[in-house]
Amino acid sequence: MSVANSTWQNDQLVMAEEIAIEPGDSLPLPDQSPSQSVEPPKKNIVWRIGEGLLSAWDWCFGVVSMIVILAFLATIPILNLMSLGYLLEVAGRIARTGKFTQGFVGVRKAARIGSVVAGAWLMFLPLRLLSDSWQSAWLIDPNSTQTRNLWIITMVATVVVGLHVAWACYRGGRLRHFLWPAPILFFKTILHGGMYAHAREQTLSFLKELHLWHYFSLGVRGFFGTLVWLVVPVLWMIAARQINNPGAAFVVSVPGMVIFAFVLLYLPFLQAHFASENRFKALFELGTIRRMFRRAPLAWWLALLVTLLFALPLYLLKIEMIDREIAWLPSLFFVVFIFPARILAGWAVAVAKRREKPAHFLWRWMARLAAIPVVISYIFFMYLFLYISWRGADSLLEQHAFLVPVPFLGA
Repeated sequence: MSVANSTWQNDQLVMAEEIAIEPGDSLPLPDQSPSQSVEPPKKNIVWRIGEGLLSAWDWCFGVVSMIVILAFLATIPILNLMSLGYLLEVAGRIARTGKFTQGFVGVRKAARIGSVVAGAWLMFLPLRLLSDSWQSAWLIDPNSTQTRNLWIITMVATVVVGLHVAWACYRGGRLRHFLWPAPILFFKTILHGGMYAHAREQTLSFLKELHLWHYFSLGVRGFFGTLVWLVVPVLWMIAARQINNPGAAFVVSVPGMVIFAFVLLYLPFLQAHFASENRFKALFELGTIRRMFRRAPLAWWLALLVTLLFALPLYLLKIEMIDREIAWLPSLFFVVFIFPARILAGWAVAVAKRREKPAHFLWRWMARLAAIPVVISYIFFMYLFLYISWRGADSLLEQHAFLVPVPFLGA
């Protein structure tokens, strides 16, 4: 009996230690166990499919919005460096993580910006039509009753639409917020108070999450670092074009072309390496890039091919000068073509980082030999396009594949 009692007492002590009760407390009932929690009801499959489709639509809309934003920024001096910084960040994140999904930076934020712009444009469209009617009536008879009534209606509509747009942005800025004003929620929010403070905090938080200064800083450093690599061969070829004799001009430009070919072999990956490390010196770590090439030669060659191949058609947009007011439209093509090139450059660096040993020498030499015709073809067509570009040899300074993604800097 003493052994049994001792065993029973030990079991009670162990139980008390496991549930961490204090002396004198009673043991919890089974339905009072802290480990038990009420699980939220599971959503049905139709609801989950609907949420998935809405999320996919939001993501696709964000991608389109991001491309439009980058194209618009690329045409604005100084701010175009922010566009370059974003494209470098795309390559850098993929180089760090090895995941293509990490290259679509801030897509959800871009979707909100795009929905605000699109929603506001839709809301102000009837207002613009009403304003045009009032201006037409004023030109015909500024003192008529109809002109006065249209003016009053226009002023009232301006206030109402302005409040509706502000309320839609306060609620989240999605397209559905612009289509339905939610009047009951509006009056509840008014009665609760604190709208201004909440809107200010949300706006400042949203702007902070955009990381605009990071993209601008990355773009500035990437721009000047890349310019160091390009300035010698590009200025050499521009100076050679000043010779009146075409044959002599070509011969003089050959050394510049050779230097430029050497730069093309490494520059896309130097930029991706710089963005992944976020160090200015990384743009000049040529030895590191050469060692990375040995570990992923085929990925290196594919990224180089896509970068140079996608850059060539964009030279056709340099044939004629385009007004700066509509320069963002052709800039869409620049961003669409350059974006996948940045993704592949970052992917090639990521593949090289994952591997510890160099690839077989056969693959390395195949990639080296295959890169020669790619680089030569790019330089040949680039030099050929100089004869049809409206800026002539000066367009060599607009290396859109590596610098700001727009060729209209002097427009």
